[in-house]
Amino acid sequence: VQLVESGGGSVQAGGSLRLSCAVSGYIYSNYYMGWFRQAPGKEREGVAAIDVRFGSTTHADSVKGRLTISKDNTNNALYLQMSSLKPEDTAMYYCAAGNIGLGLDPAYFGYWGQGTQVTVS
Repeated sequence: VQLVESGGGSVQAGGSLRLSCAVSGYIYSNYYMGWFRQAPGKEREGVAAIDVRFGSTTHADSVKGRLTISKDNTNNALYLQMSSLKPEDTAMYYCAAGNIGLGLDPAYFGYWGQGTQVTVS
């Protein structure tokens, strides 16, 4: 499984970004995909996750109503729509795939992309 993120950048507070994750390779049984972020000096935290079979989602309380995960199974893509961005959203954002369950624990996910930087000022 290969995961490649794109769409990061610099934006002012209150602005929007849309992150994309292109998925390639054989993802048999990796039914769960998620977005995670890691700011300098902090642990990696789960932002949102989705069951790609049924579309069920979960979002961290800190991002509910502002960041939304979605999928496009036809194009093998995962998205994170980000709006009303805050400086505390500044981090490297990672796409991940796994087969344990729908959750926000990084330990649930075995495949990771290289990340895309989001900076909110």
